[in-house]
Amino acid sequence: MTVITDNIAEAYQDFYTGAETEWRMLGAKAKAQNLAEVCKGIHPKKILEVGAGDGSILHYLNEMGFAESLYALEISESGVSLIEKRKLSRLKAVSSFDGYAIPYEDNAFDLVILAHVLEHVEHERVLIRELKRVAKYLVIEVPLDYRFGVDRRMKHFLDYGHINMYTPTLIRFLLQSEGLEIVADKTTLTSIETTKFCEFVVRKIPKSLMKTLKITLEYRVKQLLGNLLGKNKKEQFGNAYTVLTKKSTQSLEIF
Repeated sequence: MTVITDNIAEAYQDFYTGAETEWRMLGAKAKAQNLAEVCKGIHPKKILEVGAGDGSILHYLNEMGFAESLYALEISESGVSLIEKRKLSRLKAVSSFDGYAIPYEDNAFDLVILAHVLEHVEHERVLIRELKRVAKYLVIEVPLDYRFGVDRRMKHFLDYGHINMYTPTLIRFLLQSEGLEIVADKTTLTSIETTKFCEFVVRKIPKSLMKTLKITLEYRVKQLLGNLLGKNKKEQFGNAYTVLTKKSTQSLEIF
């Protein structure tokens, strides 16, 4: 049985301490909106979020009335504690798990959510197969970290726990090779509001008119070029990719 490596498990045990709450909530709002948008055609009633962190995405899904019942799994005990403290009205259960084995029966859920988790996972296919086992639909969002020369910034990404890199093409290949069919997808840019918060509050870069204008202009230019030049260009510029999949009728035996 695959289990999460001890040093990785230890790194996440106290990861969610209640600090940086505003930062997490700001990002979670956009993630919840993305998830809801790609899932708008399926109307799930029972949802499981795996790697739910501090529950910030669940908070917004709960507010949106996205499903009748919400469930959560998280490897970090500090995350589980923060989720419990939220007292979400639609949350039925939250518990810790070993990072791979989902403690629910086959087809227990309408939808499983995996948002900004897969980039942290050592054995991606093992986890994907478990998620596929417990739900018909699986929605994943990953950051689009990959750029040319990314290997020269390894420390930066490892500091965030990102051990996998994705492009929309690569994540689609991974999911389809695991017998999942793409239903809907969306590529997004980091919002101007979030970028400003990251630069001026998180990174503590001195705020200036020129820096603020540069952030706004860069966003507008990328947005315009993506709209004009189509999906490939939009995916090239994107910062996050959200994809809804369902179990395929085609069986792929790759191993």
